[in-house]
Amino acid sequence: MSAREEIAELLSRSAFALDQKDLATLEAGFHADATFTLVIDGVDEPSVFEGREAIMGLMKGALDAQTDVRKHVISNVWHESEGADEAVVVSYLTLMATENGATELITTGIYRDRVVLADAGWLVADRHLTLDRPY
Repeated sequence: MSAREEIAELLSRSAFALDQKDLATLEAGFHADATFTLVIDGVDEPSVFEGREAIMGLMKGALDAQTDVRKHVISNVWHESEGADEAVVVSYLTLMATENGATELITTGIYRDRVVLADAGWLVADRHLTLDRPY
Protein backbone atom coordinates (compact mmCIF):
# COMPACT_ATOMS: atom_id res chain seq x y z
CA MET A 1 0.00 0.00 0.00
CA SER A 2 1.33 3.48 -0.81
CA ALA A 3 1.84 6.16 1.84
CA ARG A 4 -1.14 8.11 0.46
CA GLU A 5 -3.37 5.04 0.77
CA GLU A 6 -2.12 4.36 4.30
CA ILE A 7 -2.82 7.97 5.33
CA ALA A 8 -6.30 7.90 3.78
CA GLU A 9 -6.96 4.66 5.66
CA LEU A 10 -5.78 6.27 8.92
CA LEU A 11 -8.29 9.11 8.47
CA SER A 12 -11.14 6.77 7.51
CA ARG A 13 -10.34 4.27 10.28
CA SER A 14 -10.29 7.09 12.85
CA ALA A 15 -13.68 8.39 11.72
CA PHE A 16 -15.14 4.86 11.79
CA ALA A 17 -13.68 4.24 15.27
CA LEU A 18 -15.26 7.46 16.52
CA ASP A 19 -18.64 6.42 15.11
CA GLN A 20 -18.32 2.94 16.63
CA LYS A 21 -17.18 4.39 19.99
CA ASP A 22 -14.00 2.32 19.65
CA LEU A 23 -11.73 4.47 21.78
CA ALA A 24 -8.76 2.07 21.60
CA THR A 25 -8.60 2.23 17.80
CA LEU A 26 -9.19 5.97 17.82
CA GLU A 27 -6.41 6.51 20.37
CA ALA A 28 -4.00 4.34 18.37
CA GLY A 29 -4.25 6.80 15.47
CA PHE A 30 -2.83 9.74 17.45
CA HIS A 31 0.82 10.36 18.27
CA ALA A 32 1.48 10.52 22.04
CA ASP A 33 2.42 14.21 21.72
CA ALA A 34 -0.40 15.11 19.31
CA THR A 35 -2.22 18.43 19.41
CA PHE A 36 -5.87 18.94 18.46
CA THR A 37 -7.13 22.45 17.78
CA LEU A 38 -10.89 22.88 17.41
CA VAL A 39 -12.26 26.07 15.89
CA ILE A 40 -16.04 26.48 15.75
CA ASP A 41 -17.63 29.29 13.74
CA GLY A 42 -19.19 31.78 16.13
CA VAL A 43 -17.03 30.74 19.09
CA ASP A 44 -14.42 33.37 19.96
CA GLU A 45 -11.55 31.17 21.13
CA PRO A 46 -10.31 27.88 19.69
CA SER A 47 -10.09 24.88 22.00
CA VAL A 48 -6.63 23.31 22.12
CA PHE A 49 -5.96 19.82 23.46
CA GLU A 50 -2.32 18.88 23.94
CA GLY A 51 -1.28 15.24 24.14
CA ARG A 52 -3.11 12.05 23.29
CA GLU A 53 -4.62 11.80 26.78
CA ALA A 54 -6.25 15.25 26.53
CA ILE A 55 -7.49 14.52 23.01
CA MET A 56 -9.04 11.26 24.17
CA GLY A 57 -10.71 13.12 27.05
CA LEU A 58 -12.41 15.35 24.47
CA MET A 59 -13.47 12.35 22.39
CA LYS A 60 -14.78 10.37 25.37
CA GLY A 61 -16.68 13.39 26.69
CA ALA A 62 -18.30 13.97 23.30
CA LEU A 63 -19.25 10.30 22.97
CA ASP A 64 -20.68 10.15 26.50
CA ALA A 65 -22.95 13.12 25.72
CA GLN A 66 -24.38 11.64 22.50
CA THR A 67 -27.84 10.12 22.36
CA ASP A 68 -27.81 9.71 18.58
CA VAL A 69 -25.89 7.56 16.09
CA ARG A 70 -23.26 9.60 14.28
CA LYS A 71 -21.43 9.20 11.00
CA HIS A 72 -18.27 11.19 10.30
CA VAL A 73 -17.73 11.24 6.53
CA ILE A 74 -14.23 12.20 5.38
CA SER A 75 -13.96 13.34 1.75
CA ASN A 76 -12.01 15.54 -0.68
CA VAL A 77 -8.71 14.33 0.77
CA TRP A 78 -5.62 15.99 -0.67
CA HIS A 79 -2.01 16.47 0.38
CA GLU A 80 -0.93 20.05 1.00
CA SER A 81 2.63 18.82 1.49
CA GLU A 82 4.33 15.46 1.77
CA GLY A 83 7.66 13.91 2.50
CA ALA A 84 8.97 10.45 3.26
CA ASP A 85 7.90 10.54 6.93
CA GLU A 86 5.53 13.52 7.26
CA ALA A 87 2.60 14.98 5.35
CA VAL A 88 -0.04 17.66 5.75
CA VAL A 89 -3.42 16.36 4.62
CA VAL A 90 -6.57 18.44 4.13
CA SER A 91 -10.03 16.88 4.03
CA TYR A 92 -13.70 17.71 4.44
CA LEU A 93 -15.83 16.50 7.33
CA THR A 94 -19.55 15.93 6.96
CA LEU A 95 -21.15 14.95 10.27
CA MET A 96 -24.60 13.37 10.25
CA ALA A 97 -26.67 11.97 13.10
CA THR A 98 -29.67 9.65 13.27
CA GLU A 99 -32.08 9.67 16.18
CA ASN A 100 -35.67 8.50 16.43
CA GLY A 101 -35.64 7.41 12.79
CA ALA A 102 -34.57 10.82 11.44
CA THR A 103 -31.17 11.62 9.96
CA GLU A 104 -29.88 15.19 10.05
CA LEU A 105 -26.79 17.06 8.97
CA ILE A 106 -25.11 18.22 12.19
CA THR A 107 -22.17 20.21 10.78
CA THR A 108 -19.47 20.36 8.15
CA GLY A 109 -15.85 21.29 8.48
CA ILE A 110 -12.29 21.04 7.31
CA TYR A 111 -9.55 18.92 8.81
CA ARG A 112 -5.91 19.93 8.36
CA ASP A 113 -3.82 17.06 9.73
CA ARG A 114 -0.07 16.79 10.04
CA VAL A 115 0.66 13.08 10.01
CA VAL A 116 3.98 11.43 10.79
CA LEU A 117 5.38 8.00 10.06
CA ALA A 118 6.15 6.14 13.30
CA ASP A 119 6.98 2.53 14.17
CA ALA A 120 3.23 1.85 14.41
CA GLY A 121 2.57 3.38 10.98
CA TRP A 122 1.12 6.78 10.11
CA LEU A 123 -0.21 8.78 13.07
CA VAL A 124 -1.92 12.14 13.47
CA ALA A 125 0.59 14.50 15.10
CA ASP A 126 -1.39 17.74 14.77
CA ARG A 127 -5.07 18.06 13.93
CA HIS A 128 -6.76 21.37 13.20
CA LEU A 129 -10.52 21.11 12.75
CA THR A 130 -12.60 24.09 11.68
CA LEU A 131 -16.36 23.50 12.01
CA ASP A 132 -18.99 25.56 10.23
CA ARG A 133 -21.28 25.35 13.28
CA PRO A 134 -21.30 23.63 16.69
CA TYR A 135 -21.80 19.91 16.92
